[in-house]
Amino acid sequence: MFLIKWYLMAGVALLVPATLTAQSAAPNLMQSAGPSGTSAVDEMSGANADERAYCTYVTEQALAQRDFLRTPTATSGITQPDNGLPMQFVGGATLGLSDLRKASLTVAAARKNCELYRRTTDTQQDIQYALPSLEQEALHNRLSLIDNATKSLASLLDRTSKMLEAQNATRLMLFSLQTTQIKLNGDRADTQSKISAIYIPPLRDRPLKALVAEKQTSEADEQKSLAKLSRQNNWDVALTVGLHQQLNPLAHGVQPYGEVAVNYNLASHAVNKHLDRSVEAHDAWKAVQEGDVVRSMAELRQQMEASISAQQSKLRTLQEESAEIDKNLQLIGEPDTSAALDFHNQLAAARLLLDVESGDATFRLALLQEYLVKNF
Repeated sequence: MFLIKWYLMAGVALLVPATLTAQSAAPNLMQSAGPSGTSAVDEMSGANADERAYCTYVTEQALAQRDFLRTPTATSGITQPDNGLPMQFVGGATLGLSDLRKASLTVAAARKNCELYRRTTDTQQDIQYALPSLEQEALHNRLSLIDNATKSLASLLDRTSKMLEAQNATRLMLFSLQTTQIKLNGDRADTQSKISAIYIPPLRDRPLKALVAEKQTSEADEQKSLAKLSRQNNWDVALTVGLHQQLNPLAHGVQPYGEVAVNYNLASHAVNKHLDRSVEAHDAWKAVQEGDVVRSMAELRQQMEASISAQQSKLRTLQEESAEIDKNLQLIGEPDTSAALDFHNQLAAARLLLDVESGDATFRLALLQEYLVKNF
């Protein structure tokens, strides 16, 4: 039999399931898609450009595959029946019910794919910028500590300057305080430089554990959607209608014909079991995959715990040094000699520098502990 077939949607690229398995999805891919192939993506106005671009890409492929699957295949040609009848010209169209089902499932899988992409990128971004965002907040607090220390140092400088004018202090005593002021100014400039070098995109004000859980749920939904789509290959009911005309001799006129073909794969039960296991295997793989959000979240927690331990150790050391300075200040009391005043000023200046470091370590420790409790 010699047949010529053509598709009413010629040249449409196919969307294979493997395309949908990429970690993907912008928010709310589309509300619905009409016959024209347009999609409603106006709800994604708040999503970032990366998510919108990926979602558009996946959507258009899904819509192309949907239109391909739900459009009948037109058939035309000349055939020689096996029963010895004369040659006939046949023309008609064939549509499979399984293809109709695949059309809707393909679009649904694309929606799941887009949602997964959005949740994955959002969670990855929160994990990636967790430590930089905490560092930026700690640096802003350090600026406040430096400003407070500078104000306290200014009063010491003013007092010593007046004593110098009254010849009750030496320039060396004043220079010691000015050296501390230089250190504070340098610390301020360095802190401001670090703040300006940190880039933080908009982050979600939600616990990290909730974002990861939603991403895992979305990932499982996508895999189930793909498995459901693959199951449609196990069966099909093809409906064919058309006309045929005997050619030699040309007689009887044009006659209608119809055909129903039912196909079922005998390995469907085994195929479905493997598909179910693939969903479970995919979840297990993601739990240990390098670069996946689950693994990245665990690594971030380890970093947080190590940082907390380091800050606790640093704070203990600073508190011991501050206690020693306080002890010496109490021993001096109210200085009544030039030497005592000089020693008092040196201790007070050192205490101001320690206050900055202690306040910084205390704030960082509280910040890390709060983040750990909230997000893990």
